[in-house]
Amino acid sequence: MTDARGPRAPAVAFILVTVLLDVLAFGIIAPVLPQLIVEFEGGDAASAAEHYGLFAIAWAAMQFVFSPVLGMLSDRYGRRPVLLISLTGLGLDYILMALAPTLLWLFIGRVISGITAATYSTATAYIADVTPPEKRAQQFGLIGAAFGLGFIAGPALGGVLGEVDPRLPFWVAAALTLANALYGWFVLPESLPPERRAHAFQWSKANPVGALKLVQSRAGLGGLVAVNFLYIVAHYVLTAVMVLYAAYRYEWGPREVGLALAFIGLCTAIVQGGLVGPVVRRLGERRAVLLGLGAAVVAYTGYAFAPSGAWLYAVVPIGALSGFYGPALASLMTQRVDPHEQGQLQGVNGSLLGISGLFAPGLFTFVFAAAIRHPHESPLYLPGAPFFLAALIALAALVLAWRVAHRTAAPAAVADETATA
Repeated sequence: MTDARGPRAPAVAFILVTVLLDVLAFGIIAPVLPQLIVEFEGGDAASAAEHYGLFAIAWAAMQFVFSPVLGMLSDRYGRRPVLLISLTGLGLDYILMALAPTLLWLFIGRVISGITAATYSTATAYIADVTPPEKRAQQFGLIGAAFGLGFIAGPALGGVLGEVDPRLPFWVAAALTLANALYGWFVLPESLPPERRAHAFQWSKANPVGALKLVQSRAGLGGLVAVNFLYIVAHYVLTAVMVLYAAYRYEWGPREVGLALAFIGLCTAIVQGGLVGPVVRRLGERRAVLLGLGAAVVAYTGYAFAPSGAWLYAVVPIGALSGFYGPALASLMTQRVDPHEQGQLQGVNGSLLGISGLFAPGLFTFVFAAAIRHPHESPLYLPGAPFFLAALIALAALVLAWRVAHRTAAPAAVADETATA
């Protein structure tokens, strides 16, 4: 609950640590999961690549289906139990994957992780509960910074641990996640009191289609959701083809790619952790959204045409400015729903992430493959084609945001509570 002094520091600090450890744990297993799949496949790299793609699709599908369920549960029963149960389930799932005797068991573990990985969306709903509307963008920026720091440290630590034993990163991820759940059991207060919760859990709303009813019932929310969908699709170009693109165009190895990804994460963390608050206070949420989307368009275009690795590094700080987009848009979206609907809103965003993950990686890798297949024969040879496509999608999001992104008054329930405080 908010008060005149703003969000409670210990609760917000725990949420930031939760996001950091969650992303750190996820990043720790990223370098070794493909290696473990290759081992189960007896060294057959082609078959392992196919199975790894299925793993990614399964994870995204679970996010698409179960994000609205967990969001609705947090609206009905509170953020604390959903967050702690998710952390506990995720920690136990890492243990399952560490012990997996077959590829099928590893796949089951990946499916479970897609179901239980609700910490980010629940953490966002928690921040919306305890933060006044005018301060939410700054707090959401801190969540993004924690995400960026975890993205930097996780893969590096996972690579080091994986050299000792490919299963060791799973054990470390489990320990971090379960320790965080135990710590939260003792220190994390509930952010959504009973009088502000949903009156009942409704299966009609706890699914991707039913969740759209919330979007349709709030003026301006549908446009913001459409903007967010376009941005998420465009953003997938980084995870889908950045490694392949850098290896092909600049002949980078794992070390060079790892350093570049770490630099991207560092710049993003600086922007979201230190600049979002001052910039949003000065420009407002709408202009911050437009600034972030504009930076994304410029960055993706720069990546598409960067003739050398040095040029790519020069574009990274511009791309980091797209970090203004997420916190500012999240602030605008949370202003359009009531306190008992914040979890449902984050469930919608989780479904967007899931459905984008079902097709966006394949879209960009297909475009990349087509663009480089016949370098000496095709007049359309352009290794940076997927980034150029991402720039066009981000441009569409920018045009749409120009029309639909504007600040709205807080819902009545939030306004009444703030006035009382």
